[in-house]
Amino acid sequence: MAPPDDITQPHVGTIEHDGRRYNVSVRIVFDGIEYVGRLWFADESWDDLGLPDRGAFPGRTRDEVIALTKRLTEPEMVKRHKRALAEKRKFRGLRRQTEEILAKIRYLNQVAVSMRAGLLDVEGAAQEIDLTEQQLHALIDKLGEHAGVET
Repeated sequence: MAPPDDITQPHVGTIEHDGRRYNVSVRIVFDGIEYVGRLWFADESWDDLGLPDRGAFPGRTRDEVIALTKRLTEPEMVKRHKRALAEKRKFRGLRRQTEEILAKIRYLNQVAVSMRAGLLDVEGAAQEIDLTEQQLHALIDKLGEHAGVET
């Protein structure tokens, strides 16, 4: 089972929109069942994390997700960028923290379910549950840093 920290964000292309160039990457997370990718658009001239698209690309492997996103044409990526702009969140830091917390909770549940089903040994699963709980507490402690901060 892949841990929730196992997140990659490879570059998949570059687009031009409204006279600006954007690097397009795909953030890939294993959700316990499959790998799920979401496009991120980062302005080349800015030093920020970029803007996520809500559309998901599910796959059995990271490579499958990357292959799906690389099949997109530039006009398709521009449409997705326009959608991301229209749905732009103001509090992305808080949203990112919230998504990480939810991913850890899902992972915690998956470990517990797998342990109860006999797929994981009790001692190893208990250690993994303790570690995940510690990580959750650390994330929750940082929520205040992101609350009310527009990014």
